[in-house]
Amino acid sequence: MGQLGREWRSYMSDKERGVTRRSAIGLFAAVLVLQRSPAEAESPAILVHKDPNCSCCSGWVRHLKDAGFAVTVEETTDLQSVRRRLGVPADLAACHTAEVDGYVLEGHVPAAAVRQLLEKRPTAIGLAVPGMPAGSPGMEGETPQRYDVVLFGKTGRQPFMRFVGAENAG
Repeated sequence: MGQLGREWRSYMSDKERGVTRRSAIGLFAAVLVLQRSPAEAESPAILVHKDPNCSCCSGWVRHLKDAGFAVTVEETTDLQSVRRRLGVPADLAACHTAEVDGYVLEGHVPAAAVRQLLEKRPTAIGLAVPGMPAGSPGMEGETPQRYDVVLFGKTGRQPFMRFVGAENAG
């Protein structure tokens, strides 16, 4: 074996010894720290249009962020024109309107329903929770009531999911 071959073997032997248990553990720990959950990595951003004086809307935004969504808030006192532009029927209007990945969210729609919408991708304008049901995300503090999340579109509307508070009630 020539000089170059001996040097190459010596170099490779040193490299193999360079990966110690400590460096492998450090690398593994760095990967865990930097890794995002699949929900966070795949969650599209949500743009929320809300009145600057509404505190329940802020609670709903916090609920979405806690569920891993990236949320941007645009404050406006003219929600009617936003709803009109996005195709939200007047009888489904609530206190805030949001946009996510081509869909509209009206009212206190739970994050679980948003995820289901984005997974199933039905032909629709979006989801709505009419009114302000007690116990829904952003409306905590009272005894939670049962409510429907409504899927609505150009061809009509239908129940999408049922909740009590923020919990899916089947």
